[in-house]
Amino acid sequence: MQTGSCLCGAVAYEIAGPLAGVQLCHCSQCRRASGTAFAANLPVDVANFRILRGADRLKSFESSPGKERLFCEGCGSPIISRAASAPGWVRVRAGTLDEPAETHAAFRFHTASNVAWLPITDDLPRYPDDRPKASSPAGGGVSPRAD
Repeated sequence: MQTGSCLCGAVAYEIAGPLAGVQLCHCSQCRRASGTAFAANLPVDVANFRILRGADRLKSFESSPGKERLFCEGCGSPIISRAASAPGWVRVRAGTLDEPAETHAAFRFHTASNVAWLPITDDLPRYPDDRPKASSPAGGGVSPRAD
């Protein structure tokens, strides 16, 4: 069982089962939503994700048609996103996980949109556009599109 929460602690959640690899998205929407050079997300089957407290404190923003980003109304911490195109999945913001977290960075995508002020210097797999399609959502940490 893995737990996590927002900055102020009003929203807390748990994830059952093993964690997928963290996917690093460099697209402009994720950069703006996270306020950083890339967003660190991990796909989680909705059956394995549960809000422990603060569900009433979650607010949402539809960043594009069918894509919703949920955040704490008190501190603004992004918690998850979900997409109508992948109803069985949420994408948890990895920075909200409690440590130690039993996961690792898996790959980077939308690297064609990487910011000039932070070059990519690691050897993680890179995809200039969208992440690869998965044969199974758990396989390799790849999940349906739900940034």
